[in-house]
Amino acid sequence: MQIRNVAIIAHVDHGKTTLVDKLLSQSGAFREHQQVAERALDRNDLEKERGITILAKCASVVWHDTRINIVDTPGHADFGGEVERILNMVDGAIVLVDAAEGVLPQTKFVVGKALARGIHPIVVVNKVDRQDARPDEVHTEIFDLFAALGASDSQLDFPMLYASGRNGWADEILDGPRTDLSPLFDLVLRHVPQPTVKPDAPFAMVASILEYDNFLGRVLTGRVEQGTARVNMPVKVLRRDGSTVETGRLTKLLSFRGLDRVPVEEVLAGDIIAVAGLSEGTIPDTIGAPELPGPLEAIPVDPPTLAMTFRINDSPLAGREGKKVTSRQIRERLFREAEGNVAIRVTDSNETDAFEVAGRGELQLGVLIEQMRREGFELTIGRPRVLTRRNPETGDREEPMEEVLVDVDDPYTGVVVEKLSRRKGEMRDMRPSGGGKVRMTFAIPSRGLIGYHGEFLTDTRGTGIMNRLFAGYGPWRGTIEGRRAGSLISTEAGEAVHYSLWYIQERGTMFVSPGEKVYQGMILGEHSRESDLEVNPIKEKKLTNIRAAGKDDAMLLIPPRKMSLEQAIAYVEDDEFVEVTPAAIRLRKRYLDPHERKRFERKVDADAAA
Repeated sequence: MQIRNVAIIAHVDHGKTTLVDKLLSQSGAFREHQQVAERALDRNDLEKERGITILAKCASVVWHDTRINIVDTPGHADFGGEVERILNMVDGAIVLVDAAEGVLPQTKFVVGKALARGIHPIVVVNKVDRQDARPDEVHTEIFDLFAALGASDSQLDFPMLYASGRNGWADEILDGPRTDLSPLFDLVLRHVPQPTVKPDAPFAMVASILEYDNFLGRVLTGRVEQGTARVNMPVKVLRRDGSTVETGRLTKLLSFRGLDRVPVEEVLAGDIIAVAGLSEGTIPDTIGAPELPGPLEAIPVDPPTLAMTFRINDSPLAGREGKKVTSRQIRERLFREAEGNVAIRVTDSNETDAFEVAGRGELQLGVLIEQMRREGFELTIGRPRVLTRRNPETGDREEPMEEVLVDVDDPYTGVVVEKLSRRKGEMRDMRPSGGGKVRMTFAIPSRGLIGYHGEFLTDTRGTGIMNRLFAGYGPWRGTIEGRRAGSLISTEAGEAVHYSLWYIQERGTMFVSPGEKVYQGMILGEHSRESDLEVNPIKEKKLTNIRAAGKDDAMLLIPPRKMSLEQAIAYVEDDEFVEVTPAAIRLRKRYLDPHERKRFERKVDADAAA
């Protein structure tokens, strides 16, 4: 059977996973009347809740006696590492572009990687049935993007289809019959080349995806580049430098059939398979026959740009809500994550019981923390900070820069421009995008965007859309102002009392409700002034034997501001931590004791003066 390996790449929310659903159903991958969940490839709980793809996954369909292996990829820039590593496995790509939103930053990122690999993409303008669709303008934008990314003449001559993934049709012309996705299947067979492999050479494959299975253990997925894989055949695992990591046997060979992985006895070169039986092999190791002379080439992945400190939870409430609280358990979990996720880097910190975790962005690290808290971990997380570098030629300090594309309603352009310029952003482009909206492009340091997204949504009344993409390194831009408001800090431990919170809420915005456990040094709310304020949240009303004229019913509390994990991480300053447990997310000061806080502040002031 002939094989085609194709990846579906696009910006977030342009319809990749929904299109894969329709490709699977129209190819007969599902039984008649089989109940299939919407966005079937998003199996992870977090993916279902957030409505985004986090991990790259494989599926397989058969069309006219040809097996098409489809790899669904994440669309968010923070998970770009998933896209980079799976481009090893495919020979073609379907670039999906929203007919209304057009070319967005992540489209540029993934298309650039695909073109650099020599892939000739198929372009699908999706959602052409939207009322605000502008397919002809989007077609021009895509051509301009290919040209700007240095595409060859043959890559610029890309085939294009108009489609509606949700309704399950694609056509070569805009006003076509719109019946089904047959034109897309046929175009894949015509345009995507067969894998260029060496069937007679010794077996070899590069591991591109690592998963853990409760029954099989470590499962490595990749494309067989050469030779034939057979069950129980002896293999060795080679690092990129040629050193042998381990030798073993392929106890299980799994091939993709629809959404499922099914055991097979033999797999020929060119097919995408999953193998089990290896305890040390990881990404991007080469798994090959014992006679294989050296490792295969693997794509280098862009380095991380943001780091956070993961520490044990040492608050007074530690160990009450989670099962995994020791530094050894946290260390094992983080290093296991770094094995399967090539965009994350974990190192031991200078602090005791702490680890430095570097990744692509706040969302990627926030997803990791959320997964860990659901697994029963208790953690303390520090403020995100950017990873700088020295320019190899001049020796100057450089920081990561991002390209930010903002779509806002006309009345809110002024406040967005003002806020981003305050955060050292430079406007590169500004143009009307129709419907009373304006599209602006900025170049801004990554650290200027930490904690800005929530403020942006508030400023634009929830109507603004912000997309960002790592754009390389630029000169250090100097200090960027952080949060202006101080904190309301608890002086006592116990349970917050309604009577006390009613008096405290006059001083700022509260984060806690009556009855919540608090401790000394915990942040109860945001102060209305720039300085911190220490307050007592457990003080109760003194009882007397004289009946009071007033009633406690009049003490109405304003509902507290409850933060999500990402909001809390973006909110804290350098002297604050986020305490994360399976049951709660709390904010606290780095030093819980007020005397230690004073000493730390004096030390910071002395260092700044020096």
